Amino acid sequence: MVRVKDLLWISIDAPWHGDTPPLDPVGPTWELWNHEVVEVFIAGPDERYLEIEFGPHGHHLVLQLDGVRNVIARELPFTYSVEREGERWRGEAMIHWELLPEEPHRMNAHAIHGAPEKRTHASLHPSLGDAPDFHRLEEMQPIGWEGMS
Repeated sequence: MVRVKDLLWISIDAPWHGDTPPLDPVGPTWELWNHEVVEVFIAGPDERYLEIEFGPHGHHLVLQLDGVRNVIARELPFTYSVEREGERWRGEAMIHWELLPEEPHRMNAHAIHGAPEKRTHASLHPSLGDAPDFHRLEEMQPIGWEGMS
């Protein structure tokens, strides 16, 4: 992730697990988290945060939240492109900085794949507890944007 003036540029390079794509057309897709996905969460100093989801088939989702799991805006616009090659997929996104919560920022990233009965979850900063919970704001780590332009 890099800040480029008034944009946040996110680049993803992930293994492709071959999960079935959503039935929806490529683009904003509600409940994308039920499919193969990489998710990035960016939180501000309070309980406001942005959830950005990227799928290997071109589906995506951006949510603004104010309070844990309290969606205040969904399917927000941004630029997203994806390519699959062999056993990997790569995505690139540009998001307007104004969609992010107030600074200073904290973040976490997660990957989900597999059939519902055999879901696999991975996190950059693992969540504590018996079940995965990507909305644990206290487990997000600080982002230093200094020097990025």
